[in-house]
Amino acid sequence: MAFDQLHRYLFNQGNVRGEMVRLEKSFQAILDSYPYPPVIQQLLGELMAAASLLTATLKFEGDIAIQIQGEGPLSYAVINGTHNQQLRGVARWDEALQVLPKNFSELVPKGVLVITITPQHGERYQGMVSLDKPTLAECIEAYFEQSEQLATKVILRTQLTDNHAKACGMFLQILPTSSQATDKADTAFEHLSALTDTIKNEELFELPAEDILHRLYHQEDLELYPANDVIFKCNCSKERSATALSGVSKEELLDIIAADGDIKMNCQYCHTEYSFDAIDVESIHAGTFKLTVGQG
Repeated sequence: MAFDQLHRYLFNQGNVRGEMVRLEKSFQAILDSYPYPPVIQQLLGELMAAASLLTATLKFEGDIAIQIQGEGPLSYAVINGTHNQQLRGVARWDEALQVLPKNFSELVPKGVLVITITPQHGERYQGMVSLDKPTLAECIEAYFEQSEQLATKVILRTQLTDNHAKACGMFLQILPTSSQATDKADTAFEHLSALTDTIKNEELFELPAEDILHRLYHQEDLELYPANDVIFKCNCSKERSATALSGVSKEELLDIIAADGDIKMNCQYCHTEYSFDAIDVESIHAGTFKLTVGQG
């Protein structure tokens, strides 16, 4: 039973596309990077599933960032996904709080959902919608209704057990059609959306993907495409950190080393730490910095 895969499918008679993603190792990799409390873990799982689903809608090479900003206990959470389903993410919250609210609206009051699409070639696009719905899934549906005027159905589920986590998501969306086909597409979408709503957690988390689709849509003309693997991957490196340091004066960097012994930089996504000494600083500002064997 394969997890960490995205399945895309098309309902040929209804002009509706669908996707399903189920995450396990890729989701657990994010949770292993930092001791997130359960409610934050759940939200990161939903965000990660959503990022995978939305990334699969890209028609070009690039990436999507799905970001939550709030004024409550959770201040920030983001998942980045590339066109080839490489995901990473991080969250920031008030760690002084002993208890966090489990209600989504209370966790991110006055929050906004920001979706940023960055093609490798072309202009970046950013859209925003208020987090004024009871769930993240409903907020994403509202985003598509507002930004693209396309009927969209989103289901996001997370399962957390001791030292084990899974996240799943399903996505339906009307394909842009001619005006003559609009009524037919709307009717098909409503029907397929109602079928999708019947999915149970035990089915999503326990059955093979093909069995899930058969149970839901066995009477539909469904075309299933080959699955795409989903992985956790952070693009941080010591070279990238060195590039960031090149924008700081050499004197300032050497002062830090004199006081602390070295310069430490941490990746906010995977929390990998990179350290730099005085020799590194000299080579960075000379434009000759190179990694030696064993450096990370």
